[in-house]
Amino acid sequence: MSDSRISSQRQILSSHQTGQKIRRIAFEIYEQNFEETGIIVAGISGEGYAFAKRLSAELLDISPLDVQLVELRFDKHLHHQSPILFDKDFDVENKVVIVADDVLYTGRTLAFALEPFLKVRMKKVQVAVVVDRGHHLFPVHADYVGFSLSTTLTEHVKVILSEAEEEGVYLK
Repeated sequence: MSDSRISSQRQILSSHQTGQKIRRIAFEIYEQNFEETGIIVAGISGEGYAFAKRLSAELLDISPLDVQLVELRFDKHLHHQSPILFDKDFDVENKVVIVADDVLYTGRTLAFALEPFLKVRMKKVQVAVVVDRGHHLFPVHADYVGFSLSTTLTEHVKVILSEAEEEGVYLK
């Protein structure tokens, strides 16, 4: 990351702290779903999918659950619902689905992401996020939250989970 970008951002969680939050979420998910044989972790494309991959790896490390990872692809920036595509075929009938994203801000993205799961009979759908900003405009809440952060409407929270940049949570 360039020096100008670092100076305009304040690190809220380090790489180590972010990893600890993800591991804690994995333990919470396992505690709430320990009677299941398997779960589906559906990550929203981008950092939400990176979070879902990390979460899936932690779940496989701490539990006997069969964890299936899928990516939800759609245009989050359109003002209307765009088609939601999956990176692979999977069956959600009578299963537990964890929808994962990096930041819960207004709830709009998560509300859109839940749409395909509403058409199928499942055991339950839960939501996991790294950061909850608390400015919900849609009736969506996260069942699993790594970090709750009160922000102003003009601030921006960035979660970095890729190896290309310094991992962590940043406030701009």
